[in-house]
Amino acid sequence: MKKTFVLVILFVFPLVAYLFFASGVNNFGKLPTLTENVPDISQIDPSVTLDGKITILGFLGRDVEGKKGNAFNLNQKIYKRFSEFHDFQMLMVVPESSKDQVESLREELNELSNAEKWNFAFGTDAEIRSFFNELKTDLTLDSDLYTPFVFIVDKDRNLRGRTDDEDEGIKYGFNTTSVAELNNKMEDDVKIILAEYRLALKKNNADRSK
Repeated sequence: MKKTFVLVILFVFPLVAYLFFASGVNNFGKLPTLTENVPDISQIDPSVTLDGKITILGFLGRDVEGKKGNAFNLNQKIYKRFSEFHDFQMLMVVPESSKDQVESLREELNELSNAEKWNFAFGTDAEIRSFFNELKTDLTLDSDLYTPFVFIVDKDRNLRGRTDDEDEGIKYGFNTTSVAELNNKMEDDVKIILAEYRLALKKNNADRSK
């Protein structure tokens, strides 16, 4: 009896778990599109692009020094987990006047992990506000061009989020001041969009081999 129980634990349970999660990907394999055709950030800063990237997009504002905690939360809970995925990037939009503060932040991020996929775009106040408004969310930037919320933008420059969030209904962004929200909601949604692209890639490869 004991031997049978051990065999069940070792072989049957992993199979059941796999089938459960596999069905979850099939049933929840699409993260809703909330805004289509977000303009490319390269219109503001040619050194970066949203095209062909799964992007976590944020707006740190003028006081980058004061918002480092947000970046560190994001780095620990999201970036470290997903940075090895191809075409994944973090992109923070910052006023041109804050370049020195960004360099300091970049150095500190590099001490925590390899921050090569942390990118920063610099623009004028008007450019940043105009770009943010094109996301067409229910959120706003403050007077310093800052919001604690970050956004998931897919490779085709579509803003992804939730249409049936249990707390907000339509959920455009994720609050980086809340570790619980990053853990319990954003991590799940990033997993979904990455799984979506992986499944599409497998399908394309399978079609080519026929």
